[in-house]
Amino acid sequence: MSKVKYYYDSETLSYRKIEPKRGRKIGVAILTLLGVFMAAFVLLIAYYSIPKIETPKEKKYRRELENLALQYKLINNKMRRQQQVLDEIAERDNTIYRLYFEANPISDDQRKAGFGGVSRYNKFDGYENSELIKETYQQVDQIAKQMAIQSKSLDEIATLAKEKESLLASVPAIQPIRNEDLKRMASGFGFRSDPFTKVRKMHKGMDFTSPRGTPVFATGDGVIFRADNRSSGYGNHIRINHGYGYKTLYAHLYKYNVKKGQKVKRGDVIGFVGSTGRSQAPHLHYEVLKDGKHINPINFYYGNLSPKEFANLLEKSRQENQSLD
Repeated sequence: MSKVKYYYDSETLSYRKIEPKRGRKIGVAILTLLGVFMAAFVLLIAYYSIPKIETPKEKKYRRELENLALQYKLINNKMRRQQQVLDEIAERDNTIYRLYFEANPISDDQRKAGFGGVSRYNKFDGYENSELIKETYQQVDQIAKQMAIQSKSLDEIATLAKEKESLLASVPAIQPIRNEDLKRMASGFGFRSDPFTKVRKMHKGMDFTSPRGTPVFATGDGVIFRADNRSSGYGNHIRINHGYGYKTLYAHLYKYNVKKGQKVKRGDVIGFVGSTGRSQAPHLHYEVLKDGKHINPINFYYGNLSPKEFANLLEKSRQENQSLD
């Protein structure tokens, strides 16, 4: 409360109250407001200029959030790799297993249906790492559904397999050259550089480099329907009709161990590695056909390769190097 001031009036011989002037009151009020605004402005600048000081608890929470974000990213990376494995299994399921038993392939729409939109994950909106969390949940749901569909498909295939033992014995299911005789997997299925023209073209089989005279095995039960050198580029080669639409071809042989019309079993020695025909070095060129269409042979070695050996062969087969024929 402001002090009340008085002055002595000599005429009335009494004290009179000093009334402050109106203009002065307004001036004081304006100065006070200006002072308040200036102080607030200075404090605001100081707040944004001085680095924020974290309390120990805030620092702990920040580190935990950063670690959680990192773990989500690592989990997503692992799930992407698992997704790739599932996609590989799905491809083999459709192009091999289901074809073995004349079952209709399962489309991608069926395997991944129901996860096209993001509305079901809107509950995670509004957080610092919302997109990362939503992506993680979506991948988990998709993998879970694919696994369920794949499990059901394998159950169906297992039932069909019991009814078709003859088919299983006939389907090409082993590597045509033993691993211990194999120097390297020279070239896989797909577009490769031609060793003679250097032009990139489709390589319809796999090339296995081995010494001349290495045994070559029939990859499934069947009948030899060609064993000659009357096909351009293949040199001495053998063709086996396995039935059920499957045929295999073994090219650039040194010599034969079978003749046309002969029945063979999976694992029988049918010939020996050479370098006849259009070949740069001793190797076996191996092809698999289903209903007249070439199929990647990498999917037909489940009968004599361990998972580790198959993974190693798969990695090498994907390298776009130069073929040997």
